[in-house]
Amino acid sequence: MNLRVCRIRPLLATLFLLSAAFAAAEEPTPWWLAQPIRGVWVANVGSESLDSVEDAQRTVATCKAAGINTLFVVTWNRGYTLYPSEVMRREFGVTIDPRLEGRDPLAELIEAAHAEGLRVVAWFEFGFSCSYQKPDGGPLLKKHPEWAALDRQGRLVSRNGFQWMNAFDPAVQEFLLEMLKEAVQNYDLDGVQGDDRLPALPNTAGYDPLTVSLYQAEHGGADPPTNAYDRDWTQWRADRLSRFVERSYSELKQLDPDLCVSWAPSVYPWSLQNYLQDWPRWLREGWGDLFCPQVYRKTPQRYAETLKPIAASQVAPADRVKVAPGVLMSLADGYQLPTEDLAAMLRANREAGFEGEVFFYYDGLKQHAELFQELYTK
Repeated sequence: MNLRVCRIRPLLATLFLLSAAFAAAEEPTPWWLAQPIRGVWVANVGSESLDSVEDAQRTVATCKAAGINTLFVVTWNRGYTLYPSEVMRREFGVTIDPRLEGRDPLAELIEAAHAEGLRVVAWFEFGFSCSYQKPDGGPLLKKHPEWAALDRQGRLVSRNGFQWMNAFDPAVQEFLLEMLKEAVQNYDLDGVQGDDRLPALPNTAGYDPLTVSLYQAEHGGADPPTNAYDRDWTQWRADRLSRFVERSYSELKQLDPDLCVSWAPSVYPWSLQNYLQDWPRWLREGWGDLFCPQVYRKTPQRYAETLKPIAASQVAPADRVKVAPGVLMSLADGYQLPTEDLAAMLRANREAGFEGEVFFYYDGLKQHAELFQELYTK
């Protein structure tokens, strides 16, 4: 080999390494990691935040003034979408919540928020729940009774007033995933989010014929345990929901690699034991970009106690940047967290290594305006 070739090869290798380094340096940081999340859930129950175009604009203005940078807006609630949905029209003949005919609240909020530099995440609040305080499951189960989640007595699963579809049924999973994809394809969204109902299912579910047959096929024909809290039975069902998380994350990111796929589950291990949500696994496996566990507690002491194991054992230090705890600020029944308690909870977040948070819900912002301006805008 001549001397010239010997000199050129190291040079080419150096140029290749420099090119790769520059390419890596130019790769933009995803928005959910570029700055701490200052988020708020925007609901349509107990709130006027989405009642009109003007209300959506006021919502955005209030969030902007408070230093909020991300709006998690309800998109799926009580068996209806808050945007015109072809999936819903095809399956149920109803395009949008009948109270919203002629409007598109999701589009209205996106337009107003993006004009002010705020991001919008479509929050599929109801997830696998089909109705609220409707013993028959409402119009979704009237059309598809085979979608019902059943308990050991063969009754429709209902907990805390919510009725449920069978989250283990491939047809039900496909229905939810189609809606998620539809929103991503039709709107300029910054992200989508499932919560303590997506994916989730009360642990009393899983006794329908389909799920029983799936269990029997993997357990030598044996029936599922009658104890809903049986550890292996719980994990078997949770693993099926985890596979839905994996699939959803993969297919949504294929549609839009820049999309933030977020999950806002209940706190662990309660989430696993009661709603089959094994979300620390989802985080470890990389099946989500942003996690907002609902650390909903009404006193700073209980909040800090609940937050501690999340930081200590459930979330690796390198993954803390992906976690923005959910903070209960107000409720539709008029409950308002005292401002000094809210400030203490935010201090607990920082002490635990979490730089962001998401508040439930928007209508509590006004009471704490001075605190938000002090913490987020100065």
